[in-house]
Amino acid sequence: MFRRKLIWQLYPSFLATTLLALLAATAYSSYTLRTFYLDQLKEELRLVGDVVASQVASVLDTGTAADVDALCKKLGRAGSGQMRLTVIASDGRVLGDSDENPALMEDHSNRAEIIDAIAKGLGRSIRFSPTLGRNMMYVALPVREAGQTGVVVRTAIPVTEIERALRRIYIAIVWAGAIVAVCAALLSLLISRRISAPITRMKRIAQLFAQGQLDTRVPDTGAAELDELAGALNEMATQLQDRILTITRQRNEVKAILSSLGEGVLAVDRRGRIVSANRAAAQLLGIDPLGAQGRHIEEVIRNVGLQQFVRQTLESDQPTEGDVSFPEEGGRFFRVHGAGLADPQAERGGAVIVLSDMTRIHRLENLRRDFVANVSHELKTPVTSIQGFAEALLDGGLGDGEQASRYLGIIAKHAQRLNAIIDDLLSLSRLEEGTERRAILFEEIALRGVLEAAIELAGVRAEQKQIKVELSCDESISAKINAPLLEQAIVNLIDNAVKYSDEGTTVSIEVLQKDSEVAIGVRDRGCGIPKEHLARVFERFYVVDKSRSRKLGGTGLGLAIVKHIILVHGGHISVESTPGQGTAFTLHLPR
Repeated sequence: MFRRKLIWQLYPSFLATTLLALLAATAYSSYTLRTFYLDQLKEELRLVGDVVASQVASVLDTGTAADVDALCKKLGRAGSGQMRLTVIASDGRVLGDSDENPALMEDHSNRAEIIDAIAKGLGRSIRFSPTLGRNMMYVALPVREAGQTGVVVRTAIPVTEIERALRRIYIAIVWAGAIVAVCAALLSLLISRRISAPITRMKRIAQLFAQGQLDTRVPDTGAAELDELAGALNEMATQLQDRILTITRQRNEVKAILSSLGEGVLAVDRRGRIVSANRAAAQLLGIDPLGAQGRHIEEVIRNVGLQQFVRQTLESDQPTEGDVSFPEEGGRFFRVHGAGLADPQAERGGAVIVLSDMTRIHRLENLRRDFVANVSHELKTPVTSIQGFAEALLDGGLGDGEQASRYLGIIAKHAQRLNAIIDDLLSLSRLEEGTERRAILFEEIALRGVLEAAIELAGVRAEQKQIKVELSCDESISAKINAPLLEQAIVNLIDNAVKYSDEGTTVSIEVLQKDSEVAIGVRDRGCGIPKEHLARVFERFYVVDKSRSRKLGGTGLGLAIVKHIILVHGGHISVESTPGQGTAFTLHLPR
């Protein structure tokens, strides 16, 4: 909708008021002047009529109508030449006229001035004269005889000159009024600008306030009301600035707190649309926090469990708590807490959802349970065997030397396995403790010597199966390592390769130096590992074929130890395998 500026509301009002006053003054003065002139002229005609009436009365006493007519023409010639004299009988006949032949003139009994003169003693009329063809003012006086009106003396004069004079006066008044109107218009414009200018300035400064420039202040104008308004605007700007600074500081504090939180924080309105999400929530849920704002949670997060939890929180008056899983993202688990949010009117405005990533804890809990179960299972087997055969010896088996010797051999074998499991567990414990305390020392050492020492330690079992261990490593290749730990890792890999390789095959060890790492690969030509087991071969006590592993004397901890050793060195281990063709383990050491 079109809105006029204040100056164009004030200025037309001032101008219209001035023009109306001028028009009223002009109309009143014109009317007054015209009335004044006409009254003056009426008075002159009445005076002349009184003089003529006395002479007509004398003529009527001794003369005839012809004498009256002659007197009228005589007085008319003696006058100014503009005045006309007429004597009319009470019955309307014209007895004499200064300009025309009375015999040719019509009955005047219906003339307004004649009627008023007979009835009221004085009659006046301004009208167009058909005889003379112009506007005339008529004043009629009765000449009374014995208390009755005998004749009426009428004086007349053209009003053309008066109208011409009045027209000149009117023109002068109009020009004067026009000049006054122009001056009044300019003055009204200046006054309007003076009134509207401070308000316009306040409007511009208020717009600066709206743009955030709250340091600007409205100056004083000199008018008490506007100065009070300026003071109120300045006070408002000061309070707004303080409040905005407070809100900004609090928002930055909340933003810093939310950004530093490891938990994801997600805020939604009462319709389920995302209001904000912190960085942790964006990372945990894999969403764009800016792109997600204003969109329904169903559009952004395709997880039924979380969607139902959000709806439950919005509908509940109490804090909510639950668990949500994301199986499609590699098995992720979240502990979620929800609470309602209130808007400024203390009504339900939405909810805030806090997500705690419990995936690692969940996996560790599973690992712990598996580890306890595996340790219990692995230890129970040798302990049960030792206990059983020891009881058999106590029940009389000692009497049979051959049987006792066999029992003792089995007990010794299981005790050796039990000791191997304990040694491997202690090794893992020492590795984890060394990782946490950073107590392991590393030196820049040539790798070939370490690998040759490992091959020598594992050579006995390889010779038993007639397996050849080949080494390909340049003398110049070195890395920052802990030699005993790396040697143990290589021995475990060679031992595994020999265990699961057929007799007469070859185990290859190859070292490659790259830009960012040194890769040590151990490859066998054994039975290989199925693809579904590759991701878990480094877990403790995880074995692909348990019966074969026990038969070969494995504890299920060797690859776990290798993984921890390479992690201590800041590297990682990878595995590739094809069933029936062999397996290749690669240690990646950073340069």
